[in-house]
Amino acid sequence: MFAKREAPQAPHRGGFYKDDGPGDRVPPDLDAVPDAVPRDEPLHRFANRPYQVFGRDYVPLAAVGPFRQRGRASWYGRRFNGGKTSSGETYDMYAMTAAHPTLPIPSYARVTNVATGRSVVVRVNDRGPFHADRAIDLSYTAAYRLGYAEAGSALVDIEAVVPGASVAAAAPPAPSGKAVYLQLGAFSARESAESFRARVLRELAWLSDAIHVVAGDALYRLQLGPFRTSDEARPVADRIRAELNVAPLVVVR
Repeated sequence: MFAKREAPQAPHRGGFYKDDGPGDRVPPDLDAVPDAVPRDEPLHRFANRPYQVFGRDYVPLAAVGPFRQRGRASWYGRRFNGGKTSSGETYDMYAMTAAHPTLPIPSYARVTNVATGRSVVVRVNDRGPFHADRAIDLSYTAAYRLGYAEAGSALVDIEAVVPGASVAAAAPPAPSGKAVYLQLGAFSARESAESFRARVLRELAWLSDAIHVVAGDALYRLQLGPFRTSDEARPVADRIRAELNVAPLVVVR
């Protein structure tokens, strides 16, 4: 909240790190937590001033407007829960919020998991992350809804949402707590599955870390996901088919 503030804890922020986590009492039905609802708010008096962290200068945007960015998202949880954000608000890891180095505070953004197409709308009320390889930090709930809370990070698209503009609703979750996956292959040896996974990631870098080898029934299955619905998975399957000449199988588990 200062023009030249230091943030010595910033490099440890994010679920990727072992000293953070989701908390001991995670509320049920996090998939049902609604998106943040964009509304007109005055910009914070101090949180939008230029600042410096670890020798790097940051100049926040002066107004809410068009903004697009692709980069890696991480999340921050219990270590920061209850602390003060750059806006002076109390951080709630179970709310739909985010930290960004330069987006106006407060403002709203749609964040989309590139690998799955799943998206959420969050309210930006904090600064960070201060890593060259990360673009945005989400709350634990927002990361959970995007499907990367366990992995710790994911490649995302960030788009500013202007209050009053039309915001598409996120797809409803799959019933009965199950999720949809795209299976790209099944192998009798883990080495073969891992080799194919490496090939897929070389040729389809946008899949990021959402593709995993799942062991079971003497087979090693290469699966991508989770998706909440088959409709959400279908355009990703079509893109894989076109770019890799592989026809993914839709599975529910």
